[in-house]
Amino acid sequence: MRLPHLLYGLYERRLAASLRGGDMPRHIGVILDGNRRWAKSFGEPAATGHQRGADKIAELLEWSDAVGVEVVTLWMLSTDNLARSQRELDELLTIIEDAVRTLAATRRWHLQVMGALDLLPARAAAALVDAVASTADVVGLHVNIAVGYGGRQEIADAVRDLLRENAAAGKSIDDLAEDFDVTHIADHLYTKGQPDPDLVIRTSGEQRLSGFLLWQSAHSEFYFCEAYWPDFRRIDFLRALRSYAARERRLGR
Repeated sequence: MRLPHLLYGLYERRLAASLRGGDMPRHIGVILDGNRRWAKSFGEPAATGHQRGADKIAELLEWSDAVGVEVVTLWMLSTDNLARSQRELDELLTIIEDAVRTLAATRRWHLQVMGALDLLPARAAAALVDAVASTADVVGLHVNIAVGYGGRQEIADAVRDLLRENAAAGKSIDDLAEDFDVTHIADHLYTKGQPDPDLVIRTSGEQRLSGFLLWQSAHSEFYFCEAYWPDFRRIDFLRALRSYAARERRLGR
């Protein structure tokens, strides 16, 4: 029983060593997918999978810290997820609130919540805002918590903010159209001021983005992992980094 564990540990150490000095992503986006299917495979309710998934997050942040990643964006709840049954949604939001409070309490990471918080119950939105505010003075890995998030919603919100900003400055639509540039959108995204994601990881075997960081991922590398999120291991993370480091990033050039 112990031999497979020893071999696994040896392989993990060799994989980690092979990455030293290699090109590491500054910003990693992660689609935490497969919690419900993981729970179903054990005959457990969805809430069990969501809780196991939440328990995995701190490990991912520790792994990211160790290799020098600067920003991690975690997609924990999409705008589409808001259409789930009220019971499951209430359970999931409670788990997310508890997870974010726990992460904030460590004082290890600077947290930011991003998404259409007005679509969430007021209690949940307030709890998330309070938790992330407690990390405002923390210097370290920046962690975006995407809750009530959708890529199209984010772009719509960015355009809305841009229009309001120009209206407040007394500019007309014609004035805005005359000078409009893609940077105007980027400057109003939830992630403004942050580097775009270099690497986007999705667990559970699904090979699509589903609108995650739709604008920011134009030049991202993608890595799709078969493991459900609760089963995601450090070795899976290292394999994603190895895949990223092996690619030639031309960034459209």
